[in-house]
Amino acid sequence: MKILELRFKNLNSLYGEWSIDFTDPDYASNGIFALTGPTGAGKSTILDAICLALYGATPRLGKITKSANEIMSRQTGECFAEVLFESQAGRFRCHWAQHRAHKKAEGNLADAKHEISDADTGKPIETKKSLVLGVIEQKTGMDFDRFTRSILLAQGGFDTFLKADAEQKSKILEQITGTEIYSEISRRVHERQRDEREKLNLLQAETAGIAILDSEQEAATQQALESQQQQEAELAGKTNKAAQAIAWLSGIGALKKEIDSLSAESESLQLELESFKPERERLSWGLKAAELDADYATLTAVRKQHETYLSSLKAEQVKLPELEALARQQMEALQIAEQQTLTAKQNLSLSAPLIQQVRALDHKLADQKLALENTEAACKQDAARIEADNKLKLEEQNKRDIASKELAVVEEYLQQHAKDEWLVGGLAVIEEQMSNLLAKQQDIASKMVAQKKAEATLKQASEKLESSTKQHNARKQGLENALNALKQGREALNTLLADRLLREYRAEKETLLREMAFLAKIAELEEHRSKLEDDKPCPLCGAKEHPFAEGNIPVPDQMEQRIANLSDVIAKAEKQELVIKKLEDAEKEAQKNLVETEKLEIAAIHDKKIAEKHLADLLDALSKAHSGFTEL
Repeated sequence: MKILELRFKNLNSLYGEWSIDFTDPDYASNGIFALTGPTGAGKSTILDAICLALYGATPRLGKITKSANEIMSRQTGECFAEVLFESQAGRFRCHWAQHRAHKKAEGNLADAKHEISDADTGKPIETKKSLVLGVIEQKTGMDFDRFTRSILLAQGGFDTFLKADAEQKSKILEQITGTEIYSEISRRVHERQRDEREKLNLLQAETAGIAILDSEQEAATQQALESQQQQEAELAGKTNKAAQAIAWLSGIGALKKEIDSLSAESESLQLELESFKPERERLSWGLKAAELDADYATLTAVRKQHETYLSSLKAEQVKLPELEALARQQMEALQIAEQQTLTAKQNLSLSAPLIQQVRALDHKLADQKLALENTEAACKQDAARIEADNKLKLEEQNKRDIASKELAVVEEYLQQHAKDEWLVGGLAVIEEQMSNLLAKQQDIASKMVAQKKAEATLKQASEKLESSTKQHNARKQGLENALNALKQGREALNTLLADRLLREYRAEKETLLREMAFLAKIAELEEHRSKLEDDKPCPLCGAKEHPFAEGNIPVPDQMEQRIANLSDVIAKAEKQELVIKKLEDAEKEAQKNLVETEKLEIAAIHDKKIAEKHLADLLDALSKAHSGFTEL
């Protein structure tokens, strides 16, 4: 059997509904995979879900009943497990479920439900819980004990199969490997050996009662035999015509019987053909649906991607009003801050000349104060020499007068050039505009770098799309070639078999082999056949009719030729079937590769669209930045 799909809900630590599709291309292409994760992540729960869906029990907890259900997740009111599996009997869906009263966590447990249905038609096969296990065992060939010993080994139970006795191992290995045919062969060989030994014992018993004659008795018997043979030859000449007539009449009866059987067989085949018409129409629809499988897979992938885009769009649309409101708030705050900045700059521009003038006067005043202090200190130090330094005092007084005159000249210059005071504040504005201009230039440079990267990304996406398209076309052509080769192989097989089934050729060959063996056995009985007399029972079979009494034995050469021809046709047909099987595998592989390339092509188209949109946005932003830079 093969597990195709698993669904379950609220089992152990895995809350909610879960689904695993083992027919997904990732599982099918890899062939082998593992369940990994930390302790308590739910690895064993997945295996428990498979056992629960099939047999209503798990290796760890045993059978789940109304009184005890330890596998249902805590604080939940329902759980279920469902498995879609495939076996030699077909495809089936097995469902197990149990819930509490009103599906509430505090409710009492209800009886579990267990049923199995046909996966293709959806028709229930058995819904009674006590009978489902029998149907499961019939469809899979395994009960719960064999399943947990050979297919699904629970934790700590890996030696269960090794500890099983020889009979259990033999049954399990026969089911796994499909070698039960060898047991059947061994049984039939044993029965054949027993039958042949019984025949040998019977022949030995018959020959044991035969007395050996002496030479005189043998000579007398030989003379009597020769005389009887002469009489037999005379009688044979007289009865030859009568025997031929009897054989002719017998052949006519056999031919009539054969005609009747062929007519009955023709009628039955016609009835089967009429009854197969609905299935043939269904088969034609199935073939047409199989041709649309690849398109349907592509449509499904596109729909899934479309749903993903729609969900992302809806999520972004939900966030859009909030982002727009936040943007309006930020814009209002920005406008207020710009207004405040402009007001502060205007105030700074108005007060800058006055501040500059005050700073200059303070500096000169400080210098004058320092000079005055130095002068006073010098006066105190030179108090004793005041009179001697009167001349120096006068000189200093003159310097002071000159400095006063210079100060007056400076004040007069400031008054005359008061209009140039705006340069102090205007310089700050020019510096700010220059910084804005440099920022714009840096922004343009970064956008140009981003543009080059976007162009490179778009080029890579285009090359990837072109490569994916070429690969898709090549694999599509490969699929068409595989389909054509498969069609030619099937047509060649039909031509070889002349619109007959291979099993018909095999059945005909077996029939001819049996007839040939029968004729060989009859040829061996020639001595007994020579002693047969008309209207007297045969000592071997008791029949009174002896169609082969006159040596009318079919020549086996034609039969051997027919057997050789049939063997040749069967060998060629079997070889052609192997070729068709390989072509079918190649067609499936080509179909799988085509689906993969379609996914890659869709992804490449998506990447190219994103790259084109990103490049268009960058070009638009770069154009706006160039316009702003030129204007500034």
